[in-house]
Amino acid sequence: MIRRFTVNPLGENCYVLSDSTKEGVIIDCGTFDEHEFCMIRQYVENEGIRLKHYLLTHAHFDHIFGSDNVYEAFGLRPECHETEREIWQMNPTLTYRMMRHALPLPKVEPLFTLEHGTSIQYGTSTLRVIHTPGHTPGGLCFYLENEGLLLSGDTLFRFSLGRTDIPLGSMEQEVLSVRNSLMTLPPKTIVYPGHGDTTTIAEERDGNLFL
Repeated sequence: MIRRFTVNPLGENCYVLSDSTKEGVIIDCGTFDEHEFCMIRQYVENEGIRLKHYLLTHAHFDHIFGSDNVYEAFGLRPECHETEREIWQMNPTLTYRMMRHALPLPKVEPLFTLEHGTSIQYGTSTLRVIHTPGHTPGGLCFYLENEGLLLSGDTLFRFSLGRTDIPLGSMEQEVLSVRNSLMTLPPKTIVYPGHGDTTTIAEERDGNLFL
């Protein structure tokens, strides 16, 4: 089961995944205030979900706003790729540059432990980590093969790609990542991006002009 919550002023998608065992994971909790986070916490509690991991596709500020809430409510620290360390550290500058004023950022320390090919287990389900540098150096996608789902973060959007005009971004890397690591997935794979609506690998092969 997958549930999407669209949060914060930038319309970021936070996802909660779970299976029949009632274990699950939360991905990219960008909740901006207590009201937004309360919706997620109530969903998790009402469904009886036991969250095992808190995963980040990347560490840009709009994807991490709710990290302290996740830690306080569920005892989970954010897990991301080692090369997101610099992005995490530059978030105060990025936030001010993009939002025109300072915003509160989480104090919880992330775990820089995820690598390409890492398997993340919850219940009877396994997410496979796919490293897709481009939008950020340590951008990750999470692939749930048995359900045909891909959580693509800001690497791949519906008929678009994530912006790369932010420090440490690379359009050349991003196009290569999507072509080599994502377009090789089964055509019927449903893509759940970090912003906007879902798509499929088949639709992106046929209609994404960036590719």
